[in-house]
Amino acid sequence: MEALPVIAIVGRPNVGKSTLFNRLVMQKYAITSDIAGTTRDRIYKRCEIAGYEVTLVDTGGLEYGKHENIEKDVQSQAALAIEEADLILFIVDLSEGVNPNDQLAANALRKSKKEVLFIANKSDAKNAKSNSYETLELGFGEALKISAIHTDGLADLELLIEKTLRKLKFKKRRKKEEKNSDTLSLCILGRPNAGKSSLVNAITGTEAIIVSDIPGTTRDHTDTLVTHDEKKYNLIDTAGLRRRGKIEQGIEKFSSLRCLNALQRSDIAVLLIDGTERIAKQDAHIVEYILEMKKGLIIAVNKIDDFDKSADEEKKNMIIYRLKRRFAFVPWAPVVFISAKNKTNVMKIFDLADEIKKEREKKINTPELNSFMQMITNKHLPSSANTRKPKFLYISQVETSPPSFVLFFKSVENLHFSYPRYIENELRREYGFVGTSINLKFKSKV
Repeated sequence: MEALPVIAIVGRPNVGKSTLFNRLVMQKYAITSDIAGTTRDRIYKRCEIAGYEVTLVDTGGLEYGKHENIEKDVQSQAALAIEEADLILFIVDLSEGVNPNDQLAANALRKSKKEVLFIANKSDAKNAKSNSYETLELGFGEALKISAIHTDGLADLELLIEKTLRKLKFKKRRKKEEKNSDTLSLCILGRPNAGKSSLVNAITGTEAIIVSDIPGTTRDHTDTLVTHDEKKYNLIDTAGLRRRGKIEQGIEKFSSLRCLNALQRSDIAVLLIDGTERIAKQDAHIVEYILEMKKGLIIAVNKIDDFDKSADEEKKNMIIYRLKRRFAFVPWAPVVFISAKNKTNVMKIFDLADEIKKEREKKINTPELNSFMQMITNKHLPSSANTRKPKFLYISQVETSPPSFVLFFKSVENLHFSYPRYIENELRREYGFVGTSINLKFKSKV
């Protein structure tokens, strides 16, 4: 599966970046999933524009409000967009005209080899016409005039995006893209120094594996086709990813773009954790990405060779306890203890991946599903704070990989927020789905 094109919206504060971002993902395009930069500040979204599934980035997430830092914010946005994005939407404000910060961003973007679409927002402002002449100074020719708040010009912008992505050789995507089911794609994720490079070296250095290198399709990814027990695996290595230094607050958010693209192309994520360190918030954020993309998950605890032999089991039990607390929202994820350095248990990752693949492809027939749902909803009736109680009607599994279900209820809008979790827990208790996210969609029916 090819990586999604990354489109970044760049411009100084208050030119309308966030408004344009919201229009592009909310107006008439189907949002496929939210990708969280953090739970507070969501600056990435996967969405569909002109038939292309893309990752759209609002660089407004880098603005921190202090006037004296605006120049640095603009420079950071431009630099990060140049590094990470395939297409840049450079936006200026026609109500104010061009200012030095616009020129800062323009200088950096013009020197880059990236595709840039030049956009002049707030075209409905009284002084827009006179200010539009100033935009020619920035060296991008005539800007496409839009009003993001009133949606004027967005259809023309969509056509320009489509034309540019076609020029960049990106392909439009079908709703459910066909893929080679014989090859399982594994993405190795984790914080710096967790041992990602060592794990890849341990796998590719094992005699039982035939290795052939495949050029990565996106920046800093290394795809390696490996064969183990006569089965093929595509190993997507993100070992080249490094957390950026805290040069500017928030800049490290953008380092995850490449990680997200690698994850998007995979079936199963292998989250590598350093067993000698405490589990960090960053590990939990990575798991959030995996959940939102509905991937399979293996948690691999590395560096068990550093454990005190006399307290080996005690240490493992403590780590499992901490994992259960930190990752309470993914109790279904299997845990394997490995040593990439000594190659201990590294091949168990493939065995677990094979089991998870079977779980992701599991299909349950509709009569059996409905019989089971009737039983669990009668055992624990849907609760509601409203007087109109929700009532279960029927369920159907609509997809596999990941297992996806549509559930129909009367008055579904009154369903208590905890009830979907109850249903998921019961489905897992009955049918397993070990190691994989599942997708539950609730619909109302009269």
